Amino acid sequence: MDTRDEESEITYIVPGLDSDQSESAVSRRVLTSPSVQAVVIDLATKGVTVHGRGLDAPALRALIESAGYQAA
Repeated sequence: MDTRDEESEITYIVPGLDSDQSESAVSRRVLTSPSVQAVVIDLATKGVTVHGRGLDAPALRALIESAGYQAA
């Protein structure tokens, strides 16, 4: 089975998320990946959940970090 076409989600903890501005910056950057269908951010838990098909966890982490935030 080809897993690149399966819908999945990956959640990262991003300790620096603390405002609408940081939420917007991370969302905009992650949504540049063609495999991403949606990004859900919870500022209370510092969680970033990415939904899509064929998600590449290291590449998504790199996108978050390129927005200026560490991701775990």
